[in-house]
Amino acid sequence: MKLLRHADVLVCMDDAAREIADGAMAWRDGVILAVGTSTELAPLAEDADEVIDATGCVVTPGLVNTHHHLYQSLTRALPGAINVSLFGWLKRLYPIWARYTAEDVFAATQLGLAELALSGCTMSSDHHYLFPDGVRLDDSIDAAQGIGLRFHATRGSMSVGESKGGLPPDSVVEDEDAILADTIRVIDRYHDASEGAMLRVAVAPCSPFSVSTDLMREAALLARDKGVMLHTHLAEDADDVAFSMERFGCRPGQYAQDLGWVGPDVWHAHCVQLDAAEIDLFARTGTGIAHCPCSNCRLGSGIAPVRAMVDAGVPLGLGVDGSASNDSGHLLNEARQAMLLQRVTNGADRFDPREALRLATRGGAKVLGRSDVGSLELGKRADFAVWDMADVASTGAWDKVAGLVLAPPVQARDVFVEGRAVVRDGDLVQVKRAEVLANARRSLDRLMTFA
Repeated sequence: MKLLRHADVLVCMDDAAREIADGAMAWRDGVILAVGTSTELAPLAEDADEVIDATGCVVTPGLVNTHHHLYQSLTRALPGAINVSLFGWLKRLYPIWARYTAEDVFAATQLGLAELALSGCTMSSDHHYLFPDGVRLDDSIDAAQGIGLRFHATRGSMSVGESKGGLPPDSVVEDEDAILADTIRVIDRYHDASEGAMLRVAVAPCSPFSVSTDLMREAALLARDKGVMLHTHLAEDADDVAFSMERFGCRPGQYAQDLGWVGPDVWHAHCVQLDAAEIDLFARTGTGIAHCPCSNCRLGSGIAPVRAMVDAGVPLGLGVDGSASNDSGHLLNEARQAMLLQRVTNGADRFDPREALRLATRGGAKVLGRSDVGSLELGKRADFAVWDMADVASTGAWDKVAGLVLAPPVQARDVFVEGRAVVRDGDLVQVKRAEVLANARRSLDRLMTFA
């Protein structure tokens, strides 16, 4: 058994929204045994294998990232893609991504997950839809297992290239039968439906403008046959909506509903341009949304109607999106940006820092279909982050929980997943930082020759 004690505040994110002063928590074999004050849990110290002092810190459930493209971590701040909107950005980047090898995908995934771990994330999804030169989803999974985060890998795909009216170049699209066959392979090999699972797999055609209607429909049927979740991009910007109207004769929400892409086993990325009817549809069906505010700002996609979504009861979590369209992977910054954008739209009293923090933790866990994480309470998995609020970025915050969002620490002090340390004293535990950077540098040097 391990024990953490003397947290200035232990933020439970449970139904009672408890925030425990001088908080403590005990866990064994990845499962939380007790939560309370340090005085209440003091008798457990005698039997603890390790006692962690969290004086000066706030402890929260681990942050949950509901949308990423980890392979993009090697193409941040790319000239020619810096000042363009979504479609132009993709056209600039596809030729470089088409040069990726399995080693590049491994290095990029490792880099992106290391960044997430250091900034307090304990569980991340990854929307991987590009498979050039022998790349397989296995390459991303291998990298994730080395970092130690819970990983929701999604087998993405693109099947409609430029010659058929799609956006991606023909060189990066796949045959649809091959897509479905490989999707079955990775689900059968890797998906773990059990409680406390470290690895799950979802089905994730890239977007309505890069796959056929037939593939969207078949993907939904396959996912439900296998009992896994579904993910794609939807209504990301005005061009996305215009494409849907022109190509399919309906708005994105209607398109999703017609093809079986609504329900509690579905989550869509972005949904910046949903209208009131679509918000109601997602609320009624329990369809989740990955809100990526920094990416939406970076690409000029607009401000998602998050206040309306939350008020309607739409399951909502946060995502950093691909590093190429965000250029950063820091979920507390996403929480801060989500809060600020809703205040711009609705007023300074219409989105509280604690509400944003809930989206980053329990909200994201719900979107990914996880009831075993997202809060710190008896029986849940021991996924949590320890934040030093006495450091430069956060000192001066009187309300330290609000300060996590208003004055976020640069990184977490400690991060535990399934009760095991992933970050201690601000550094990676299960892989060396120097190794991560060396792998990334090697791939980056090669890719830069194609720019």
